Amino acid sequence: MLQIEGLKVEVAGKTILNNVNMEIPYGETHILFGPNGSGKTSLMMTIMGFSGYHVTSGKIFFKDTDITNIPINERANLGIGVSFQRPPTINGLKTRELVEICDAKQFGDIEALARELNFMEFLDRDINHKFSGGEIKRSELLQLMAQQPDLMLLDEPESGVDLENIAIIGHAINSLLHRGVKCPQDKPHKEIFVGLKKSALVITHTGHILDYISADRGQVLYDGVLCCSRNAREILKWIREYGYEECVRCTI
Repeated sequence: MLQIEGLKVEVAGKTILNNVNMEIPYGETHILFGPNGSGKTSLMMTIMGFSGYHVTSGKIFFKDTDITNIPINERANLGIGVSFQRPPTINGLKTRELVEICDAKQFGDIEALARELNFMEFLDRDINHKFSGGEIKRSELLQLMAQQPDLMLLDEPESGVDLENIAIIGHAINSLLHRGVKCPQDKPHKEIFVGLKKSALVITHTGHILDYISADRGQVLYDGVLCCSRNAREILKWIREYGYEECVRCTI
């Protein structure tokens, strides 16, 4: 579904990503590990097409389409969705209104989706205004549930979230990916997506999200270079025991 070839990216004239090669097949969830400042979020922002991330070489393909230079809205229309680690507060725009925009294909019942995330009381509040960390993450996932993208880019979904919220978030991610979740008969809007092969790139610093979702592959981004690819839990165990530097040294 996603193929990145020799990607080099600059931000404000500084190289942030260098010769990144990555493949995420249809239906697979990959975990991207890395210390703070390693370039994980920059990679996500580049895949999504945000300004300020200048691709100096390499290509990004999504479902066999070269998206390296196309605008964000076209990438979203093709089926890429993103959950930010620190999304902005938007005063004057209600969460319900934004979710209605995300639900452009009219697949779902917004209130039914909100109930799944225990989010009903926040629908008519300004986006992220005085939301807790867990509430912000649930708002981001609600937007993705309405959008129903084929590829999800999730930036540290466990960051700033308590144990109760992370369980809800983990269930929502699995539901989005249709992993271990049966679509109830009374929610026909979900039946449309059964069998579709959705994929995800989940960015994590701590690895806690692996307690709640399953992953097909783990990768390590260190100092802008993708330096390891193997079983996600094996990578996490190694990082916890020896740290990122030793993890990278092991693969050289």
